[in-house]
Amino acid sequence: MKAVWNNKVIAESDNTIVVEGNHYFPPADVNKEYFEESDTSSTCPWKGKASYYTINIDGKINEDAAWYYPQPKEAAAEIKNHVAFWKGVEVTE
Repeated sequence: MKAVWNNKVIAESDNTIVVEGNHYFPPADVNKEYFEESDTSSTCPWKGKASYYTINIDGKINEDAAWYYPQPKEAAAEIKNHVAFWKGVEVTE
């Protein structure tokens, strides 16, 4: 699977985990040079508290376009620190 935004591959992996229709990419398969920590968080009743990244490519900003669970609840333990995308990020095979 490949995640692309602004014509750049920001993540690529053969080992994504699909949860609720979203591909979660292992941390090692994410190109961190394009990611900035965000102060945004949200809570899922069964996965726990999500943290977000803003994507910055060549000065173009996609705020909170990626999320991950640094300390997921036990039911979602397999996606700990894996990154998923939305807000116009294309995830394709």
